[in-house]
Amino acid sequence: MGNPNRSKAEKGLMRWIDDRFPATQMWEEHLSKYYAPKNFNFWYFFGSLALLVLVNQIVTGIWLTMSYNPSAEGAFASIEYIMRDVEYGWLLRYLHSTGASAFFVVVYLHMFRGLMYGSYRNPRELIWIFGMAIYLLLMAEAFMGYLLPWGQMSYWGAQVIISLFGAIPWIGEDLQQWIRGDYLISGITLNRFFSLHVIALPIVLLGLVVLHILALHEVGSNNPDGVEIKKNKDEKGIPVDGIPFHPYYSVKDIVGVVVFLFVFLLVVFFFPEGGGYFLEKPNFEPANPLKTPEHIAPVWYFTPFYAMLRAVTYPLFGVDAKFWGVVVMGAAIAILFVLPWLDKSPVKSIRYKGMISKVMLLVFAVSFVILGVLGALPSTPGRTVVAQITTTLYFVFFLAMPWYSKIDKTKPVPERVTG
Repeated sequence: MGNPNRSKAEKGLMRWIDDRFPATQMWEEHLSKYYAPKNFNFWYFFGSLALLVLVNQIVTGIWLTMSYNPSAEGAFASIEYIMRDVEYGWLLRYLHSTGASAFFVVVYLHMFRGLMYGSYRNPRELIWIFGMAIYLLLMAEAFMGYLLPWGQMSYWGAQVIISLFGAIPWIGEDLQQWIRGDYLISGITLNRFFSLHVIALPIVLLGLVVLHILALHEVGSNNPDGVEIKKNKDEKGIPVDGIPFHPYYSVKDIVGVVVFLFVFLLVVFFFPEGGGYFLEKPNFEPANPLKTPEHIAPVWYFTPFYAMLRAVTYPLFGVDAKFWGVVVMGAAIAILFVLPWLDKSPVKSIRYKGMISKVMLLVFAVSFVILGVLGALPSTPGRTVVAQITTTLYFVFFLAMPWYSKIDKTKPVPERVTG
C-alpha cells in the first residue's frame, strides 16, 4: 500500500502549483481530456514524430554549438574536431545531419496525410497555415544550417541559392549583398547564418509549433473519414467517437517512435551520408572559392523546387528566365497557403472523393517525387522537358482544384467514424 501522507503531500503541491499556474488544466485540455477520433491510422504518427525530431535537432544542435567555431578560418576545422576529438561528437553530428533529412521526410508525409484526408478544410484552415509557416521556416533553417560546415557544397550551394535573388529586377544586386553582408560569401555571411540558425529561427519555429498545436486542440483533430466527432456527443458532452489522447494515443505513439528510432538509428550508424544525399562528398573538402564542384545541387529536400527553377528556360516580358524560375519556385510554396480555399469538394477525405480527385492527388505526388529526382541530377534537354511537364502538373493540381473538386462524384459520408 502507498503512503497516504505522500499522496496528500503530492495533492497539496499540485494544488499550490495550480493556484499559481494552470498545470492540471493544461494537462487535461491537451492530453487526458483532449478527445481525439478513435480511428486514427498509420498516417497520424507523423505529427508526433515531427515533434520528436524537432527535440533531437534542438538538443544535438545545442551540443554541437559548444564545439563549433563560426568563422571562415575555423568552421571546417571545428567540424573535424567534433568528428574526431570530441567524445561522441561524431554521433552528435550525424544525429543532427541525419535528423535534418528525417525532419523533412516526416514533415512531407505529415503534409501528404493532410492532403489525403482534407485536414486543411474548415474549420482547420489556420492549423494548415501555421503548418505551412513551419514548413517555410524549416526550409530557411535548413538552408542557414547547410552553410555552417563550410565545405565545398555548403559554400557553392549557398552561392547558387543567394545568387537567385540577383534575378529580381532593380533590387537584386543590392539584395544579394545585403543577405551576404559582403561582396562575396565570406566569414560575415557564415556568422550571420549561424546567428539566425541557432537563435532567431528556432525561437520563431518553436512559437509556430505551439500555435499549430493550440489551434489543433481548439477545433479538434481530423480523421480518415473527415467526420467531425464533436457533432455526436453523449449526455456528458463527450464525443461518442472520441477517446482521450492520453493514455490511448500517447502510448500508441510510442510504438511509432520505437519503429522510427530503429530506422533512424540504422541510418545514423550505418548510412549517415545517405549515399551522398544527406552529406555530399564535396562537403568533406573545405570551402574553396577558386574551385567549383563538378555538379552543384541542393540537399534532396530542396531539389523539387530547384528542378522547377531550372525548368523555366524562356524569358518573358523582357525579363530573363532566371527571374521567372525564382517566381515559379516561390509560387510553388506560396500556393500551399491558399489550398483551404481551392478545394470545393463537399467531402474532406480521399475515402469519399471520386476518381478525378484520387488521380489528381496521385499525379501530384508522383510529379513531386520526379521533380525531386531531377533536381538532384545535372540538367539535360530531356530532363528539362520532363521537369517542365511535372512542374505544370504540380500547379494544375492546385489551380484546377476549384473545378475538378466541384464536379467530382463523391460517396456519401457516414454520420460516425467507421474505424
